[in-house]
Amino acid sequence: MDNSTFPFFFNLTMFVNIGQYRFIAFTFCLLLYGFILSANLLMIVVISQERTLHEPMYMFIALLSVNSLYGSTGFFPRFLTDLLSDTHLISRSACFAQIYIIYTYASYEMTFLGIMAYDRFVAICHPLHYNKKMTLRTVLKLSALAWLFPAFVLTVVISLSAKLPLCGNEIQKVFCANWNVVKLSCVTTAVNNIVGMFLTITTVFLPLLFVLYTYLRILLVCWKRSAVFKNRVLQSCLPHIISFVIYSITGFCDIALSRFNLEEINPFVAVMLSLEFVIIPPILNPLVYGLKLSEIRRHIIKLLSRGKR
Repeated sequence: MDNSTFPFFFNLTMFVNIGQYRFIAFTFCLLLYGFILSANLLMIVVISQERTLHEPMYMFIALLSVNSLYGSTGFFPRFLTDLLSDTHLISRSACFAQIYIIYTYASYEMTFLGIMAYDRFVAICHPLHYNKKMTLRTVLKLSALAWLFPAFVLTVVISLSAKLPLCGNEIQKVFCANWNVVKLSCVTTAVNNIVGMFLTITTVFLPLLFVLYTYLRILLVCWKRSAVFKNRVLQSCLPHIISFVIYSITGFCDIALSRFNLEEINPFVAVMLSLEFVIIPPILNPLVYGLKLSEIRRHIIKLLSRGKR
């Protein structure tokens, strides 16, 4: 096998030449990254320090914030460097490392939203059994499963992709993506496609269907209950629903974009659609949970006011 089929570098071709505006774009993205870091760190600190927030729902929210930090740190430093660069070459090892981080971030987000839906389902549909079912042991088991399963499957997926001989090195993205690498293969990719489909079904569609199922059950429980009960349920579930809808839409945009011919789409629009899932959820999640859940909001205000003294 000729070594040329295993390129040392990939070329990210979707960067738009914006000339003198690159410094404005860099500053804007740097501010976004700074906000993501500070807002999610604040959520983690508040939830970890306040004993009244050491409940399953708030622990899962903290995990979402940890995942936001993880995914953003796997994307922004490299992206910020590329904004100021005239060339957009990334080494083979760095490319696959970025694929692993961004794809595990995306999978974790969906699996975490899935176990958060289960938590709300038990709290609303089986309130008398909530403390018995959602013990610390259960929370740790669910969290470990949500972390380890996507990590294992993605290790297999990326290992298979890394072994493919490639007939090119151009990736039509502003970050490395597994499907774009697989499309460069010189040989059949049937095994990669099957394993990739398994990953998509288990970390995207199954959590998606489970969340829809749990909220259907919650709706049935609320159907004949009082307006006060419905309002209490809405206040409890609304932040999760918002996070779920936002992530589903942004994730769908990136998946759908990979199936289009990008040469027929406005480059700026294509870049924006491909970046939504890695930028919007980490920004909105702390805002949604911090502003909508009164317990978190109260402790955030107390922590910030304590810091001003």
